Amino acid sequence: MSGIGPVESVDSAERDGSYEVIGGDSPRLGDHWHTLPRRTRRAVLAAGTVAAVGVGAVLLPPFHDGRQENPTPPVPWPANITEWRYTGLAQTTDTPTTTGFFRFAVTVDSGPPVAIRVTGAAFDGLTAQAVPAPSFTVHTGATRRVTVEISVSDCSGLPLNADLAFLDVTLRNTRAIQHHSFIFGSAYSKDLSQLLHRACGTTNARPGPRPSGSAGSQNVDRG
Repeated sequence: MSGIGPVESVDSAERDGSYEVIGGDSPRLGDHWHTLPRRTRRAVLAAGTVAAVGVGAVLLPPFHDGRQENPTPPVPWPANITEWRYTGLAQTTDTPTTTGFFRFAVTVDSGPPVAIRVTGAAFDGLTAQAVPAPSFTVHTGATRRVTVEISVSDCSGLPLNADLAFLDVTLRNTRAIQHHSFIFGSAYSKDLSQLLHRACGTTNARPGPRPSGSAGSQNVDRG
């Protein structure tokens, strides 16, 4: 770099008020910056920082972490929130009969109400339905007492001694309709076996396959 005249420091230029520009280019911001008093430069830097922060706040989009403050939980599957418990026979008899009445307590633990319909009982040759209404609804937190009428329609394929007998039901809420089997233990199996003996004891009833229920069987009553 070449030119005429001495190169003075910024401090000396501030004292005598002169500053010589070296070269023939037009004054640039960087060159003019050094001619400003120190107090002025500090004020400009401070104002520029505030302006930059303000522009960034306007231009940058609001930050979201993808989580809602109060996310709504999904509606549960009806089979996951419905419980059945066997409570005993609605009536007893020692006379031959092809129909029995069995009592259950049905509870819905959470979620919306569940509409229920009993569709079958354990083995082919049996029919089952809730009475007096085939379909009923259970609300959340409530327990409903239900009577199920089970009738023997065909003894030819029925075992006289039921083991882990179950009920087939249809469950419906606002999420889904599910076909489900609820398995019960010794108390229900014993009472159902008595019905089978009364209805088919004098016929040629033969052992049938062990009931297995559906893939969604649950709630074994071991009482």
